[in-house]
Amino acid sequence: MELREIGRTGVKVPELALGTWQYRAGAEPLRAGIELGATFIDTAESYGTESIVGDAIHGMRERVFVASKVSPRHFRYADVIKAAECSLRQLKIDCLDLYQLHWPNYTVDIAETMAAMEKLVEMGKIRFIGVSNFSTGELRRAQSKMSKYRIVSNQVRYGLLDRSPEQGLLQYCKANQVSLLAFSPLGTDFAKLEDADPSGVIGQVAKATGKSRAQVALNWCLAPECVIAIFKSEKIEHVQENCGASGWVLTAEQHRSLSERVVGYRRHPLEQVVRRFGRRLVQHTGRNLGGPTLVDC
Repeated sequence: MELREIGRTGVKVPELALGTWQYRAGAEPLRAGIELGATFIDTAESYGTESIVGDAIHGMRERVFVASKVSPRHFRYADVIKAAECSLRQLKIDCLDLYQLHWPNYTVDIAETMAAMEKLVEMGKIRFIGVSNFSTGELRRAQSKMSKYRIVSNQVRYGLLDRSPEQGLLQYCKANQVSLLAFSPLGTDFAKLEDADPSGVIGQVAKATGKSRAQVALNWCLAPECVIAIFKSEKIEHVQENCGASGWVLTAEQHRSLSERVVGYRRHPLEQVVRRFGRRLVQHTGRNLGGPTLVDC
């Protein structure tokens, strides 16, 4: 498995990570991925999979880079600290390698939240700070409220199907050495990716490279050096297949053909504004902030 630096930390992690959103399998597929070099596992308190990840990494904690996320409803200072402690208990570890804000919360001053994240680093409970689903502007603002540390990553949807980060966020991450953690790089349903490929270019490139279509799509996602792709696989054979997307590169022509011929989607800037306004409205009504209550841990 090829490695990439996360942020500007000097720490290298696998360019392919194991995701656990809507993950319903046990520890074995995750352990299979670890043995293949996918030693970066991403989870979140709202996923309900932290305990499974804890089981998977038991006895091999020193080999694995563990990331989790705090839900927006816990963005108050004291709640951020408690949520991190809860995640550590679920994972059965002493320190998280990466702790991320899962979504922006427009009802809590981001300065308060980032102060708590920096405190967690000082307490030795987390190593690095990240965000998830943040726009370029939101990422800049969060960083501006930090006094000692840098945001090392932003986890967003990115792949052949959804190219929205290419409208500024990807460029910002490249320029500022922020890792873009790409979730759902194969889409939520591989059939949708196939539907977006009317000319069959993915299959053509797969044949030319001797790789599977999933491997080709994942490898396309890894072209920018700042990108780390997070895939979810509940079967060991699929984990093995996806890990095979690392260690080789598409030619420039193959990458260009995939970019041009697969019908990718880019959210219009106005649509993004509307979506975020809707989320802000929902949060101000006190609904849909996500995540369990802290007493549940």
